[in-house]
Amino acid sequence: MASLTAARRIVVKIGSALLVDRATGALRGDWLRALAEDVAMLKARGAGVILVSSGSIALGRGVLGLGLGTLALEQSQAAAAVGQIRLARAYEEALAPHGITTGQVLVTLEDSADRRRYLNTRATMETMLSLGVVPIVNENDTIATDEIRYGDNDRLAAQVAVTVGADACVLLSDVDGFYSANPLADPTARRFDLIEEITPKIEAMAGDAGSGLSKGGMKTKLMAAKTATGAGCALAITEGARMRPIEALEEGAPATWFRPKGDPQVARKRWIAAMKPRGAITVDAGAVAALARGKSLLPAGVVSVSGEFGRGDPVSILGPQGQGLGTGLARYTASEARAIRGCRSGDIEGVLGYPGRAALIHRDDMAT
Repeated sequence: MASLTAARRIVVKIGSALLVDRATGALRGDWLRALAEDVAMLKARGAGVILVSSGSIALGRGVLGLGLGTLALEQSQAAAAVGQIRLARAYEEALAPHGITTGQVLVTLEDSADRRRYLNTRATMETMLSLGVVPIVNENDTIATDEIRYGDNDRLAAQVAVTVGADACVLLSDVDGFYSANPLADPTARRFDLIEEITPKIEAMAGDAGSGLSKGGMKTKLMAAKTATGAGCALAITEGARMRPIEALEEGAPATWFRPKGDPQVARKRWIAAMKPRGAITVDAGAVAALARGKSLLPAGVVSVSGEFGRGDPVSILGPQGQGLGTGLARYTASEARAIRGCRSGDIEGVLGYPGRAALIHRDDMAT
């Protein structure tokens, strides 16, 4: 519970079975409005909140009368296209009375594997959070294939948590935690309140999906926990069908917490430092001093650029005498970096012909 109450940034994953009534295919409006109260509570104390939400296919199939059976891929994509509009509007209408602005972000797990797309996603969500917006993240089901077939929104939530450096990730589920066995089939199954480390024995306890609408089982939740905790983010699995599930979690509702391995920012820096650089950027003495104060690297402080790299690739940062200062993820290609070296941020558009980011390497994407 302390992991949630002290969190600066929180990701909450909402499954289809929580949002959509299985029998009717209709949105559970009362539940969503209660969740909106939880989001408002978190934001009132200064936390940034991101919602990773399933539900577009479940909503769309109800509108299209496709029933509860297994859908063909093209039917799933059509249902997602219809349901996504309704899902975004539902969140907007639920959060607006609290003065909260929402924004839709459509991603897939592939977006976290491509460094350029990863950086773009991170920058977009960071900006939304800085403006007080609650991003509503969903898989881009209208074009996805494997994501629809295997339902990885649990892992997507963990990836989003890693991307934005979240302190806590909450998976709202149809069970109240991680059990030693399936509690519906084994009366001796026991819930874990805290899991310090995900061992092979713990992995062997994970079962498969059991809901007709939700495709995520304990295996995907365990994979999500591995991803999140490895990046310094605590993760909780708790029962989400009750009203105000986040408030209930803070008040001690049954849950399983997975302990994080260190701090999110430290884990991210360690990840960047371990990358093999694809080029090098040499900076002047003024930039060295700015970096020492924790500032981002601006084009104005760049003296030279070597190697060939793309946006999002790791590069070495070198001082005037060639001394290593650290490693960072470039926000420009090597050719772009060469073109704007020594330029002020306000001159970038004039040089490149299009507006760019002010920093060549942002401080959050740098290990020094």
